[in-house]
Amino acid sequence: MTKASSPPILNTSLPSCFRRIRLELAREPDHPEGEWNVAYIMVAPLDDEGRIDPDQWKKHRDACRVARQRPNEPESRGHLVHRPGGSWAFQYDISGEVHGDEAGYHFQDERFVLDEYVSIKDGGKMRTFRVVGVSHL
Repeated sequence: MTKASSPPILNTSLPSCFRRIRLELAREPDHPEGEWNVAYIMVAPLDDEGRIDPDQWKKHRDACRVARQRPNEPESRGHLVHRPGGSWAFQYDISGEVHGDEAGYHFQDERFVLDEYVSIKDGGKMRTFRVVGVSHL
């Protein structure tokens, strides 16, 4: 059974550690200047050091969302999921198993602060993204 529509999440019902995080494609051979419109927008709880807080994620997992933005494609929306072993991934098929989705490389250790870089396995290829925005909800 799929979730046809989730109830709206009110920002005021979430702890103050929740942030809106924007990641944009960093420089790579095909994009020497990076690419602002190849992006992810995440809503996730961050600890005082800017790392994803797994305890707050567990308490509010439905609120931990991601939007995948690509030129000439509709926006894909899903959830930030915590996999066995501590890794994180973006799951777009929220009704079933995680498959074919993007995985963060060492997201459990990464700091989501301005101008840091994180890696995401996107389409079977590891790509680097820069944190260009972190804001309160």
